[in-house]
Amino acid sequence: MGLISPLLARLTELEYLTPTPIQAQAIPHVLAGKDLLAGANTGSGKTAAFVLPILQQLSQSAGASKNKGNFVSALILVPTRELAKQVADSVKSYAVHFNGAIKTVAVFGGVSVNTQMLALRGGADVLVATPGRLLDLISSNAIKLDKVKTLVLDEADRMLSLGFTDELASILKLMPEKKQKLLFSATFPEEVRTLTASLLVEPVDIQLQSAEESTLVQRAFTVNRESKTALLAHLIKEHKWRQALIFVNAKNSCKHLAEKLSKRGISAEVFHGDKAQGARNRVLDGFKSGEIEVLIATDIAARGLDIDKLPVVINFDLPRSPADYMHRIGRSGRAGEVGLAISLLAHADYHHFKVIEKKNALRLEREQVAGFEADEQMPDDLLELDKPMAKPEGTGKKKRKKKAEVNVDFWAHIKKPEQD
Repeated sequence: MGLISPLLARLTELEYLTPTPIQAQAIPHVLAGKDLLAGANTGSGKTAAFVLPILQQLSQSAGASKNKGNFVSALILVPTRELAKQVADSVKSYAVHFNGAIKTVAVFGGVSVNTQMLALRGGADVLVATPGRLLDLISSNAIKLDKVKTLVLDEADRMLSLGFTDELASILKLMPEKKQKLLFSATFPEEVRTLTASLLVEPVDIQLQSAEESTLVQRAFTVNRESKTALLAHLIKEHKWRQALIFVNAKNSCKHLAEKLSKRGISAEVFHGDKAQGARNRVLDGFKSGEIEVLIATDIAARGLDIDKLPVVINFDLPRSPADYMHRIGRSGRAGEVGLAISLLAHADYHHFKVIEKKNALRLEREQVAGFEADEQMPDDLLELDKPMAKPEGTGKKKRKKKAEVNVDFWAHIKKPEQD
């Protein structure tokens, strides 16, 4: 593939025998300096697909590790603190045989900014960053982006979503117009793909997402709302999973579910954005090592995190975004390992799960577990919500809001995804 000997030596040590499909297709184009829009299943080796050619470009550049001042050559933007640390660790691992010639720094919130400012003295060849902390460091003159040659958006669909739009726009204004731009993600919804048109220049489009190639088994169990926790506890005990990652939609739900499982004899830790960074690191490290067997998390654990041989992921709550469904379940079945993804569906979840299936070209059989069967009839309180609202009395001739006002009201009620 045209990779140089220091990289090949490291890949041999890591026992990377053959490139994955995304690596085989992406690496030559990145080395050729092309812009890239690359989509592939989770666990398919996307990080190596952009890190390896970037390291090669830096090693062959006269400016590698010789920049005077606080400049950056390659900037990798990610949505979460944990992913920033993980990607930076991967960069350092692949660069072992450059003998320290390539400087890599990770910056993210939740920890001391002073430590990161010290690390950035003299600049960095590779900077892995969350947008908020990067802007903080720029405002303190700790780093400059006007010499960036390569920009990577990892989990690009999330980086281009509502939650990061303003921050990303501010960062792009500080970078040179001429640079290589690489966008990688497991999902690229159509609305996100339209945003890339103005960002990329004649990009190479590689889309390798395929349910057929996945080693992940997906199942959907219907259950009454009040029996969800009992069914979850039953499944964990019945199958004796060595580890289970359980997703809920709110930070408070993590604690409540952990308490309910505890009453059923199952110890669980929680992982969400309100936990201090040190606590988040300890919990994640404990889960990766197997010390923690059950982890209840919000969607900050859904993207990019590589947990070795995780046997099962469970959607206790369905994700609000159909794209997040694929990112959540992708924590299992990574790198060719067999995995399992389970969604627990109460009556109120039925319609939304059909939307998730349609958006992701899926169709799962609805299953039941003996002793936890869902009622055929929807609960009365949900039936009341399903009834059409009565028309208000009056003439029906009400003054319409201006279009601009409607848009403001609409966006004001959109809940931004949890982010760092």
